[in-house]
Amino acid sequence: MQGGFTGPLEQQSLPKDVLNKEANQGDKLQNLLTCGGNSLDKDDHFIVVVNKSSPEQVQYLQFLGKLKPFCVLDFDPNSVAPGGLCHSYKDSRVANLHTPSQYQGPTESVIKTLNLYKQTSWVFCNGRHDLVGDLNKELDYKNWLRKSCKDVEQLISFICSPDVLPREGSLVIFLLLSPVDTEKDPMFDIYKSFIKQTKEESIITICESKDMYEKWRDLVQEKCDSDIDSRSIYELTLSEVNGTVMALGPFNQSSERLLPSSGSSCVVLKQRDEDLLTALDILCLNQCENTIDENSSEFHDHRIRVEEEFYKGGKVKWWNFYFCDKDKEKPFVKRDKYENVKKMIRSQLKDTKMCALLNLFHHPGCGGTTLAMHVMWDLRQELRCTVLKDNALSKKEVATQVGTLMKLESEKMFPVLLLVDDSKETENPHKLVNCIQKEVEYGLNMNVGNTSNCKVIILNCVRSHSPKEQYRQDNTGQSQYITASLTPEEQKEFEKKLRDLQETHEKPENFYSFMIMKSNFDKKYINDLARNMLENFDSSSKEARLFAFLMLLNTYVAESEISLSLCQDFLGMKMIHWKKDSIMVRMEPYSNFLFIDTVEDLGGYKGIRILHHSIASACLEELERSCSMRVSDITMEILQCDLFFRVGSVKDRFMRSIEKMLIARQRKKDGYERELFSHLIGKIHKDQGRKTVQEIFVKASSRFVTSACIPQALARYLYIKEKDFPEALEWAEKAKNIKQNPFTFDTIGQIHKSNLKSNNPREKQETSRNPEDLNTNIKMADNAITAFRRAQELANEEDEPETEAADDESEDYPRNSYNVFGYLGVLDIVFLVFEILGKLPFFEERDPEKKRYLQSFLKKIMPITSVYKEENEINNRYVEIIKEHEQFLQSLKTQVKDIFELLVYYFTNIKAKNSEFDSKNRRNINQLFKKYLGLFCTTSEDIKKERQGNPEFNLEIDIVQRRYLLEEKGGDTFAGILQHLDNPAEEIESITECYAFLLEQQFINQDQKTKETINYILSNIVLNLLKPKSKQVKSHRYLSDLLLNTLQEVGHWYSFPDPYYLALLLLWPSPRQENTDIVTYVKAIRKSKLPRFSFQNRSTIAHLYLGKEEGLKRLVSKRQLCEHFEKMRRDILAQIWRNGDIFKDKAIINRLQRVSGTTEQGELFAIYGKMKIPVRPAFIAGIRSGASTEKVSFILGFAINGPLAYAIQYDN
Repeated sequence: MQGGFTGPLEQQSLPKDVLNKEANQGDKLQNLLTCGGNSLDKDDHFIVVVNKSSPEQVQYLQFLGKLKPFCVLDFDPNSVAPGGLCHSYKDSRVANLHTPSQYQGPTESVIKTLNLYKQTSWVFCNGRHDLVGDLNKELDYKNWLRKSCKDVEQLISFICSPDVLPREGSLVIFLLLSPVDTEKDPMFDIYKSFIKQTKEESIITICESKDMYEKWRDLVQEKCDSDIDSRSIYELTLSEVNGTVMALGPFNQSSERLLPSSGSSCVVLKQRDEDLLTALDILCLNQCENTIDENSSEFHDHRIRVEEEFYKGGKVKWWNFYFCDKDKEKPFVKRDKYENVKKMIRSQLKDTKMCALLNLFHHPGCGGTTLAMHVMWDLRQELRCTVLKDNALSKKEVATQVGTLMKLESEKMFPVLLLVDDSKETENPHKLVNCIQKEVEYGLNMNVGNTSNCKVIILNCVRSHSPKEQYRQDNTGQSQYITASLTPEEQKEFEKKLRDLQETHEKPENFYSFMIMKSNFDKKYINDLARNMLENFDSSSKEARLFAFLMLLNTYVAESEISLSLCQDFLGMKMIHWKKDSIMVRMEPYSNFLFIDTVEDLGGYKGIRILHHSIASACLEELERSCSMRVSDITMEILQCDLFFRVGSVKDRFMRSIEKMLIARQRKKDGYERELFSHLIGKIHKDQGRKTVQEIFVKASSRFVTSACIPQALARYLYIKEKDFPEALEWAEKAKNIKQNPFTFDTIGQIHKSNLKSNNPREKQETSRNPEDLNTNIKMADNAITAFRRAQELANEEDEPETEAADDESEDYPRNSYNVFGYLGVLDIVFLVFEILGKLPFFEERDPEKKRYLQSFLKKIMPITSVYKEENEINNRYVEIIKEHEQFLQSLKTQVKDIFELLVYYFTNIKAKNSEFDSKNRRNINQLFKKYLGLFCTTSEDIKKERQGNPEFNLEIDIVQRRYLLEEKGGDTFAGILQHLDNPAEEIESITECYAFLLEQQFINQDQKTKETINYILSNIVLNLLKPKSKQVKSHRYLSDLLLNTLQEVGHWYSFPDPYYLALLLLWPSPRQENTDIVTYVKAIRKSKLPRFSFQNRSTIAHLYLGKEEGLKRLVSKRQLCEHFEKMRRDILAQIWRNGDIFKDKAIINRLQRVSGTTEQGELFAIYGKMKIPVRPAFIAGIRSGASTEKVSFILGFAINGPLAYAIQYDN
């Protein structure tokens, strides 16, 4: 069946009569699980369907841990309870507890959310008694059929899709532990669902007893017309089943994997611990040992196969080093920089820094990764070595897992060596490094005096086309480089290795990846290979065209491939049961340059690629030279192939590679900005120019109809390279119409901004004397501001903290910066407009009098018609134009003031990153703010003159003076008041007095009254924390009543989170008193614009925490908590704050309230009676991935985006 998968049986096609004749059911079980072999295949996927079990049975089901099922469909609602199967499994392995409905949604989203492939998904298909609520009750058959059956069937359809599990290597195991007597049993309905979705040969049955089996077999025979005897185990006891499975290889899974520990000791890496470290591929001390009998032919064949795959062009495996260690006469070739890299790593163990970044710059395909792994292999007794294998996981969770590895099974820390390779992070590792520094260097509760053990060393493999130059530019002294060039000594080593291979392998001269290195990356050798291969290239054949597609893809997209199934479809191979060799045979003679890899994405499907990057690029050059096929021709042919653009996850991956080839811009050497265009587009522009580039983008836009990135990239190309602003704007509008996101609107704003700058170069002291130019520029500025404002609005609305931006994100604002690029765009345009106006003859900034006219006009004090100017035709036309745009121009001052206030709010409530980009932003903003002050702000001297000249307006002047005082002391904003938590009490006392005075006055503006009331309440809370006996402090009841009145006035849609934040502080429930509105306020704080804008990719600051007392005293500030650590060094105190270890201190535990809660489908809730209040974990890795439902408790902090949970503890 096309939609299903085929099981291990079909791969080996074991004859049914052989299986039927097997008297020994132990052998039969082994054959069913291993396709006639002795070992389980790590690429196999098992789906287990099980009904109710007893504790007596569960003790014999440890074999499930050996199988590590892809998912378990469990019909026992008591399975999580002690004595249940799920409870037993979780003692040794990790399982995420799910419901069938969680499998609904886009495939990739479900895979990521549920941690599929990484950890077992345990799906409760008929209730779960450890949780309360009607949805968790067990249903009788009639109600199950009506309420739950559809969700379970959709779940089965999902996992049987070839986009989820590969066509081969998947097996469904029905584990019957209790009788199924009738067809009115959910287990039988599930069996029928599976045979609709996949072949019966992929389903096996294991029954606890023969009697139970016979009833099941008769039911299947009668209702499904199917004989299942050959695929069933029923004569073995559960103990015998368990022993048979546990005896299967690979034995290393069930034996002890060892890690180095202090004092030259070692510790056992438990399977459950390794399951939790989903991002890491851990190298153990005894890696590869005791896995296969080394005296067997199986071991010999395994060695030949592994070595052949590597020397042909496959990725190096730990096995390659193990084989060479076993055969000292044939060592692994050590590159010249091997000792340098090893020495560099060891030197870090003596350094005082606890987190070190070491860069290894290398040409693509020159053995950089192999060198790094070789060094790791030889250092595995000195460091806990691991490779980052999951780049999709949040960087904070990666950091947490690295920290866990340091502490695993040991009282003392043990240093970790982390290899980062083949990912986006290698281009710009600082985000990952920052997380590891914060979560590990500052995050471990360690003995700082013994820093040699408290060490994480990140070995960052960086692909580079100029590794030597990058090494020279790296001024840290913590880098090495390796190039596509061998030293004479290395060449001798490769000559010797060739002789070694000739003794054990057939035709090692066809191991092209090895031979390229042996030839010292000789360009002539590589070009000759390409020339000979393409000598009879027939571009009309499908095989040749597919090879050309691979050339292009492997040249321009790192780590790219085309799936075998897609190649099969392209070549028109109609075989249903096919092997990888048939593809290679069909692709001859090109198959000599091809390699089949297992792609870990999507559960490990097979993909085909060219052996070596240099072969791919040489073939591409040869094709252009000898066949006149340009890269643009191949690109266009791919875009014209309908097959590649149909639905399917494997095709989606290929489509993403094509899209990446067109739009992905490599980061520049400084790591913060990107190149202007992708390398492919850069080459086509250089060789053929605009016409061809535009044709490719136009065709691509017709293929990627739902992607805004293609028209956005074309728009960028047209305005940056061609200065064709009108057509650039057309394509930017098309991108916006496809997807309205911050980046499409930002591109529109950038086009207007670029156009505006080109019209008004800064070096010109005077503006154009053509008034119509002013008209055009003002309209352009208006459009730019509209676009940037919309970009910022959309950025504010995004609520995924770790969403990756498209590769063609804004050229000016990287995604990992503070997400304020829309506001910065507006500021740029406004000050450009100020400059343009300041060059007009009657507004010239160089003339103080004329500058005052400009100030008065922008402040709305003076209309343009009242500004003094010479009477002439040009000035009169200027006045007409300015009058036409007067409302827009006079709104700019207010816009700028609001943006500055927002940015202060933002920087106050977000934990800043020490990136150069963010620092540059803040410097630019400060410079612009100084310009703003120079233009618009009133000084105290001006107020004094006003009071002397207008004594009858003393009250109005008193109001103005107090507002000026608030602005001067940073008390005119909510964020500014929060900053006073760290200031002397006298300042916040005078601020509170100012607000008390202002609230007694008559307000014309209701918005101003609301804002000042909110600020007054907060100033009282801060003053109470700093000086509780002040006369200005009001009672908790008074402030609560004032707040409730304000909340009633503003409702749930106030644009700032301020009133809802105050509601958390004053109205948070207690065990004795529930406030049912608190959930509404939490939801309101998340709906208000600023929290989403603030939370984007950042950790917010909890200014206050929930204590154990009542009233205002239950609020505890960070400053008060720090008082318990007055004698501690500030850097050490910062360490325990950054990781949350401060909450482990006894004094803090006694002062703060621990709140009970739950995690449900990846969400965290505080529980008060029947009330569930949404809470965010303070750290993204605070709750583990996998969307499991668990009981927890935590410390509560109050941040501007809502309540935060610290020190989360799982009840189990």
